[in-house]
Amino acid sequence: MIVIPAIDIKEGRCVRLKQGRMNDETIFSEFPEEMAIKWFEQGAERLHMVDLDGAVKGRPVNRKAIKRIVDSIPIPVQLGGGIRDMATLNAYFELGLSFLILGTVAYKDPEFVRRASEKYPGKIILGIDAKKDRVAIEGWIEETDLTPVELAKQHEETGIAAIVYTDIQRDGMRSGPNVDATRTMARTVRIPVIASGGISGISDVVKILSLSQDGVTGMITGRALYDGSLDLAEAIKASKGKS
Repeated sequence: MIVIPAIDIKEGRCVRLKQGRMNDETIFSEFPEEMAIKWFEQGAERLHMVDLDGAVKGRPVNRKAIKRIVDSIPIPVQLGGGIRDMATLNAYFELGLSFLILGTVAYKDPEFVRRASEKYPGKIILGIDAKKDRVAIEGWIEETDLTPVELAKQHEETGIAAIVYTDIQRDGMRSGPNVDATRTMARTVRIPVIASGGISGISDVVKILSLSQDGVTGMITGRALYDGSLDLAEAIKASKGKS
């Protein structure tokens, strides 16, 4: 299983939000590429990145910062936030992104996800953000009537490479991951699942590792790394059975 550090970008800076609230941010760096280098030097094999402004506005906003991050490290970078059309998809892959995460558009235009997966096989990830067992879209602002599992099942045959499943109420709170919901998701669909939201320390990493037999192939962690309650190198060793 892979441990993936997260960099969320808002107004060009590296921040972390609590439960996705744009007005509840903590700034960790004015230069997010420096954080990318830090995580790479600590052993990261992939980086997760979100354009928070793009997620809310529905279009790319932090392109310059994203470019600096991609150019600063030699590992794959996955990005979500504001990707709603093929032109944006093409531009980001040309920029050097390895994987792109589709969230809102996956709910509103499932056929687009299929077309994107056909054009970029193995490169498209479905982002499912959940709040009280309902999918949230538009930068987590709008709640839908669809459950996370229902959305995942809609895309089971579209060719997506993985699902990033985030429990919004736990994201940035260090309250522990939603293990049960993540397990249910992984067991229900025939798509690899990446867990996200709530990791507070090495004990939570171990909990997610126990889901590998259910189809969970990775975990994303952010605030715990920035607050120092989780050591990335230790988490990576645990994920490889070397702890």
